[in-house]
Amino acid sequence: MSEIVVIGAGVGGLAVALRLAAAGHRVTVHERAARPGGKLGVHERDGYRFDTGPSLLTLPDVFADLGLDLRPQPLDPVVRHVFPDGVTLDSSSDHGVFLERISAALGPEAAADWDRFWRRAARIWHASWESVLQRPVSAASLARLSWRVGDLAAIAPWSSLRALGRRYLRDPRLRMLLDRYATYTGTDPRRAPAALAAIPYAELTHGGWYLPGGLVTLGDSLHARCADHGVRVRLRSEVTAIEADHRVRGVHLASGEFQRADVVVSNVDAVTLYRDLLPAPKPLRGLADRSLAGFVLLLGVRGETPELAHHTVFFPADYDAEFDAVFGAPGRRARPVDDPAVFVTRADDPLVRPDGREAWFVLVNAARQGTGWSAVDWRRPGLAGAYADHVLAVLARRGLDVRGRLEFAETRTPADLAEATGAPGGAIYGTAGGLLRPGNRGPVDGLFLVGGSVHPGGGLPMVTLSARIVADQIGPAR
Repeated sequence: MSEIVVIGAGVGGLAVALRLAAAGHRVTVHERAARPGGKLGVHERDGYRFDTGPSLLTLPDVFADLGLDLRPQPLDPVVRHVFPDGVTLDSSSDHGVFLERISAALGPEAAADWDRFWRRAARIWHASWESVLQRPVSAASLARLSWRVGDLAAIAPWSSLRALGRRYLRDPRLRMLLDRYATYTGTDPRRAPAALAAIPYAELTHGGWYLPGGLVTLGDSLHARCADHGVRVRLRSEVTAIEADHRVRGVHLASGEFQRADVVVSNVDAVTLYRDLLPAPKPLRGLADRSLAGFVLLLGVRGETPELAHHTVFFPADYDAEFDAVFGAPGRRARPVDDPAVFVTRADDPLVRPDGREAWFVLVNAARQGTGWSAVDWRRPGLAGAYADHVLAVLARRGLDVRGRLEFAETRTPADLAEATGAPGGAIYGTAGGLLRPGNRGPVDGLFLVGGSVHPGGGLPMVTLSARIVADQIGPAR
């Protein structure tokens, strides 16, 4: 039996702890925050309950073997898209139904284009699922995929998601819909790999799901299962350093305690691990760009809003201007987006709001917290409040003026996310989307990495797959 320490009680940390305990190891999880779940945060006020992290569950089968008490409910539509010209398109996990909706909203040629694109996306998904997403990946192992000519042609690592959209989709609104999936991994569609077409395929084939009470219940269920398997989860217990020579020896805690460990699994951001926790800081060579962040409004709203689905996105007239503002460039600083895409989550769930009220989670893409050219200092006095007013005004211009119905409005900036979760700059996904992220094995023996900043990427299913990959690498207790 090995003594294993997991740093961080996010979904990746709890999932790997559960798997390792079930395999016979003795596991302790150290979490610096007061509750488990990591970015699966929750905020409660006046009878309202808000998920402050992910709001959509995809690939539910990934969680099936963890024994969790989940009752996911399918969403239809998965997302409602409101385009700049006022046209609305509801996505569906039934491909035939979605084609009918595209034809009705955008015309039969657009539906035929999407069907053709869908066949390509299916090839990308199946190649990625079999060759990349379920196994450890490095630069060397990706290179070895080159003999799979069909897989390589499907994934098209030399092409961007934007280029793929232009090849298959003539209607600019469908291109806009596809571009948004780059933001699921925190990146710019003009730079994102074409392989990210696997994301809409997975979402719309396997469905989008909601958990009654909010997605925070996923973290609660993982925490409960860990307790059932004897995992010790120590909250408000921050790891300040990993002790190691050629292999790990244990971890030092902020309390001054040292805990010996045969294996350490890190669920903190890979940059933080390599920069701050190892005995000698190690640069992450070839690391992809940091992902975008998000500016959030939590709104308590009187009355009902039938024009909203569970998830509704309102697109801007100029999507590229948004990406220019969020990511910046040398000589062109990042800045708050003037005319952003606005993503509204409103769950029709009595567990998250008082009668006759709605709990809105409003998200816009935002530059990371910081002072460099690719960041914004969200702590600047007055900025968060002024930008919150601006986002509400943008919604009003798009036909959804909620300002007269508000019971309260709270903001969460990238600076707040950085402080709450330890994500550098509040970058939601750690590293921006790509095929090659930091690997699951650390630079010393006995050190492993899970979570959204490492392979296979961000999002609840990918984080959970990273836990499976690491647990398989460590193996059962001897």
